[in-house]
Parts: sequence; structure tokens; C-alpha cells
Amino acid sequence: MSHPDSPRARRIAHLDMDAFFASVELCHYPMLKGQPVVVGGRNVPQAEGDGRLRFARLRDYVGRGVVTTSTYEARALGVFSGMGLMKSAQLAPDAILLPANFDAYRDYSRRFKAAVADIAPAIEDRGIDEIYIDLSDFDEDSQTLARRLKDAVLAATGLSCSIGISPNKTLSKIASDLDKPDGITVLTVGDLETRIWPLPASKINGIGPKANARLATLNIQRIGDLAQAPLDLLVRTFGRSTGHWMHEVANGIDARPVKTVREPKSVSRESTFARDLHVRHDRNTLSEHFTQLCLRVADDLRRKGQFARTIGIKLRYADFQSITRDITLESPTDDGLTIRRAATECLKRVPLEKRIRLLGVRAAGLEATAGMVNHPIQQTLAL
Repeated sequence: MSHPDSPRARRIAHLDMDAFFASVELCHYPMLKGQPVVVGGRNVPQAEGDGRLRFARLRDYVGRGVVTTSTYEARALGVFSGMGLMKSAQLAPDAILLPANFDAYRDYSRRFKAAVADIAPAIEDRGIDEIYIDLSDFDEDSQTLARRLKDAVLAATGLSCSIGISPNKTLSKIASDLDKPDGITVLTVGDLETRIWPLPASKINGIGPKANARLATLNIQRIGDLAQAPLDLLVRTFGRSTGHWMHEVANGIDARPVKTVREPKSVSRESTFARDLHVRHDRNTLSEHFTQLCLRVADDLRRKGQFARTIGIKLRYADFQSITRDITLESPTDDGLTIRRAATECLKRVPLEKRIRLLGVRAAGLEATAGMVNHPIQQTLAL
């Protein structure tokens, strides 16, 4: 591959917002900047008699919620996304606890993406806080272009982001994380051995905990180890497709294009209950949650202009065992009542003796054309 700054060389950027949810919250509560702040739970700040706000502390949290995100100050204390809030309270009891505000996060997400699109419209949306950008047709050098993008995001949102630029998506994804927060990292293939190979293999997007554990059994700890591992060993261990992919990305090879249109594969909603619910004793509460999940999935489908052909449910019991079931409709739908009926059919196929910790509803097999929205399943809506 050629140098990313040579004429018409392939040049891909990965832009990642810095501690996005937490940073949005700090825009609303600037007095909390520089403090450990954790987003999660439902504790809304309370106004004091003198007009000042009183914020909940992590040590006061009781429940089974998890950390949605945290500021870098909280991360320095060991609090990261996905941790239980009760466990996090042991590490950072004095951290401020704020509830998540997803409407605000979506608004800021639209703002930063629109600001980038005004400069570089070839964008692949990877989620609420990250995008890939194809910069191959620009004449500006990478540092100048990255600075222009960062300035546009800052002007539109008041937030910082980190950008990695390289010849491909894999390297750029890694690069954007190398100098956080508010960083710019430009990599060439010539930087592979010095900047990329010393990193843990898990830094490659797509190598999760299970794959990383299997690599460790092969004494493959770092990306450089993976790059130099015999291809036949990787194929024997992970299969032909995954083995070849690992070998290529570890050696800086990734030909995937930036996909400017990304169709959603599914839409889902789920609720984790504050306490484990009994199917019979808490029937009304479960039924209400179930109906609301179905209606919210239907709203999501209509907002995206999509119709679903497959409806599924997810249950997680008190013992953390999870189970899923789904059903395929004769015609795709975006109707909440139809989704509720189909989900009820799924529910009839799972054991309901144990208490329920989590309930979820999923719509898949999405398409943009309408079919009949009234499916012939006419079961009762009672859970």
C-alpha cells in the first residue's frame, strides 16, 4: 500500500467522540468538569433551596444497574462502561452519578455527523459516537484535514473527538484510540512494526475476549505475535475465514471500503428490572413492560422507515440464564399490536417457572417496503 498522503492514495479516518455520553452531560452540568462522573441509574439532580443542584453520589446507589459510561477521571479510578454500579461504588464512592439522557446523546450525535459531512460527506456510520470517513480524494495533508474536522465537531457540539488516519479501517480504528482524549494519530504501513505490533491482540476490532483467550493458549499475546504466527495454525484454530482475516489485519491488510449507506439488521429494546419479577405475582408489571417494549420497537421501525419480518424475544432469568425465541411473519410489519401478538407467540415457547431479570423484544429481517401490517396471529395480549 502507498503512503496515505500520496496523490489519490487510499486514506481512511476513524473519528471517535471522547467519553461521549459523559461529555454531553458535562455540557449540561459544566460545574462537574474535572470530576469523576458516572452515567447510569435514575438519580436525577435535585435543586436545593438556594438554586444549586445536588447530585447523587455513586456510594448511595442501590440496585443492579450498570455503568453506561464514565468520565476519564472516573476511569482513572477503575470505573468503566458495563461495570455494575454497586461494584463501581466500591472503587469510586464519591463519584457523581447522573442518569442517561439518550435524547440528548442522539441530538449531539446528529450534530457532530452533520458537521463532518459538511467537510467530508463519504461517511460510514458506526454508531452513536463513531464514524469512518473516506478522505482519499482530498489534497490536504492528514494533520491539517484532521484538525479541520476536529474544529468543526467542536464548533457544532462543544465536544472533543479523537481521529485516526491510515490506509484502512482496521488501522484507523486502532489509531483513534492511541492518543485519547482529543488526539490525532496518523499511521502509515511503515508504522506497523513500531506502533501497532507491540499492542495487545485484543486492540484489533473483532477480536473479543473468547478469541483473545484462545490466542493466549497459542502464546499469541500481541498483534506482532499474531502477524508472525503461521497461517495454517490460525486456520486450524479458528477456521479458514477467521484465520485468514486475523493474519491479514495483523499485517495491516484491510480492503474493506467505507460504506456510506448502512442498513440496520435489527431493532431491539429490553428492560432490566430493579428486582426479579415473578410471572404470576408480578403479571401486570411484566405485561406492561412487555407491551411498552413492543410499542417502542414499533416506533423505532417507523422512525427508520423499516418493516420487520421476524419478531423475537429475550429472557434472562434470576440465575442469569438467557433464552431467545423468534417467529417469522407472513408479511413484514411496523405495527405495535402485531409485534405484541407475535412476541406473545414466542413467549409461549419458553419456560416461565423462574423469576425474570430481563425482558427484551427484537425485530429483524428488516426491509424498506411495506407488506400487510396485520398478521393473522390473533392471540390474547395478556402475558
